[in-house]
Amino acid sequence: MSPTPEAPRSPAQVARIALACLDLTSLNDADTETDIVRLCERANGPHGSTAAVCVWPRLARFAREHAPAAIAVAAVANFPDGSLDVQRAVRDTGAIVQAGAQEVDVVLPYRALMTGEDSRCAALLAAVRRASEGLLLKVILETGELAQPALIERASKLALEAGADFLKTSTGKTPVSATPQAAEVMLRAVRQHAPDAQRVGFKASGGIRSVADAAIYLDLVAIEWGPQALVPSRFRIGASALLTDIERVLAGTPQVNAPLPKGY
Repeated sequence: MSPTPEAPRSPAQVARIALACLDLTSLNDADTETDIVRLCERANGPHGSTAAVCVWPRLARFAREHAPAAIAVAAVANFPDGSLDVQRAVRDTGAIVQAGAQEVDVVLPYRALMTGEDSRCAALLAAVRRASEGLLLKVILETGELAQPALIERASKLALEAGADFLKTSTGKTPVSATPQAAEVMLRAVRQHAPDAQRVGFKASGGIRSVADAAIYLDLVAIEWGPQALVPSRFRIGASALLTDIERVLAGTPQVNAPLPKGY
């Protein structure tokens, strides 16, 4: 599949869009307030601001106090395992709401989906949607574990029917995270879901560490939805290490054969 002529092609073009659409993420178990201060500082860098920072619910209030007002705060619910515990998912969501964050990234119970418990998955998502009224809701499908296109499509439809604002590929905590193949299925599912075709966004998350990696997903969105969808309200990238390469490209620094910082 070739990119449309309007799709961004130069590394600098890709880097600028990726920066504006980036959810700069820190979801390490041992994260502290000091880590979140650094995260918020990095999110508001010399080349512009990211779309959001994404943190644990316990750190969402602190992030909201330290991130510039123009940068949204997202926090995770039912993360990373995606259990069927509705009370836990709603409790996480309530904490995020009370913290003053603007976005909830909730994990769909993907293991339950794989065993045919679609109605229970739908019930959990519906409960989280009610608890997060007024906030942007991203549903994490964990596509690397679902693997099969038919399962990814089913998960996408469940999330859309529950009122998701974004479909997100992965937690970044499993061996396989975002893939172009999964992205294509998700993007097509949104395009074919008439009530949401022009509203719902897509978030590629996990394993995206370079501007070249990001370009793959920018191209896919431009092909499926048109280049006008390459804005934060419709497209996000969840990453931590990617910002290093974005800054390198925008500063005009040559690439060196050094490992990027570990990110999810």
